[in-house]
Amino acid sequence: EVQLQASGGGLVQAGGSLRLSCAASGLNFADYSIGWFRQAPGKEREGVACISKGDGKSYYNDFAKGRATMTLDNDKKAVSLQLDNMRPEDAAEYYCAVRQEPWCRLVITKRTEYVYWGQGTQVTVSS
Repeated sequence: EVQLQASGGGLVQAGGSLRLSCAASGLNFADYSIGWFRQAPGKEREGVACISKGDGKSYYNDFAKGRATMTLDNDKKAVSLQLDNMRPEDAAEYYCAVRQEPWCRLVITKRTEYVYWGQGTQVTVSS
């Protein structure tokens, strides 16, 4: 059974930082492209960042560029999302997901392209 579990959420002040982590069981991250998404109440789920299996590079949605860093651990067992200079609009439930195709840059915002999803972790940003 495939399970993805996001963790690391919490309350952070505007301008602060948070590091989210996603661990997998039942699959090897090395076999997938990996994405981070977020969903705020009343809004659509949107892509934040992804790592392509094909080239190992990280790609970011425009709002995350310069403020987010997504990395895959060397042992390929966990993926993290570092969020810096956080804003109140970053408050959301954050999810990790995977897709088997080797590339993710062009589908960074397309949640339907991802096959396995984890339970989210809540991020709250105080102003």
